[in-house]
Amino acid sequence: MLSYPSLDPVAVTLGPLKVHWYGLMYLVGFVGGWALARLRARRAGSSWTAEQVDDVLFYIALGVVLGGRLGYVLFYGLGELAQNPLRLFYVWEGGMSFHGGLLGVILAMALFARRQGIGFFSVADFIAPVVPLGLFAGRIGNFINAELWGAPTAAATGMAVPCDRAPDLCARVGTSADGLFSVPVHPSQLYEAGLEGVVLFVLLWTYSSKTRPAMAVSGLFLLGYGLLRFAVEFVRMPDAHIGHLAFGWVTLGQLLTLPMILAGLGFLLLAYRKRN
Repeated sequence: MLSYPSLDPVAVTLGPLKVHWYGLMYLVGFVGGWALARLRARRAGSSWTAEQVDDVLFYIALGVVLGGRLGYVLFYGLGELAQNPLRLFYVWEGGMSFHGGLLGVILAMALFARRQGIGFFSVADFIAPVVPLGLFAGRIGNFINAELWGAPTAAATGMAVPCDRAPDLCARVGTSADGLFSVPVHPSQLYEAGLEGVVLFVLLWTYSSKTRPAMAVSGLFLLGYGLLRFAVEFVRMPDAHIGHLAFGWVTLGQLLTLPMILAGLGFLLLAYRKRN
């Protein structure tokens, strides 16, 4: 069994200003994605300029933050939003939906492509391989925030979490004999960081190192993320106010991920069919 390390969610305190690790992880994702995109733009045969990379990352940053937060409150926290509409802006508390962020990014890329006079998939295929870095950073932020835990487990990877950091978790799954720690649960944030971050990055970066037909890289991203996220949902606890939607195991995350899997398969088939 593992023990959750003592991690203060606040990285730096400057008088009344508190800088949270969760926000810094988003900064790491954006800066790292920008650096990787600049690297891709310097590849032989690339039509992208450094200025275009800077511009598209600005669009995407807005799409991630606005879409991710809006998606979270609409998909998972609509009741809280109804009680206090200002919670929409409480980004420091965590609560960002990948699916909402994805919709925000799609809209941002569409606006950028239209402004530049280029095809949407020229943008999407270029950006997709750098996205996993942001996913990795975001999941590390979830871990530091002590949120989005998995289900109770007796596996060696099970982690006991201090109840003063995750009181809701302890209330849901039970506590140790002294009541100070939760029963061991899957650290699903770290699973996702490894799968959606590291594994997906290696897959997409390697695949996109050679010229691929339009839509293929985007399709592989959607398919790869969809399958990995669907798998992790089996050990991740659903939100308490939502629970399982069907059969005692289907979660909202899986339901939202199914269209990604189908779209990814469709894009890949269409990409190679057009090329042939």
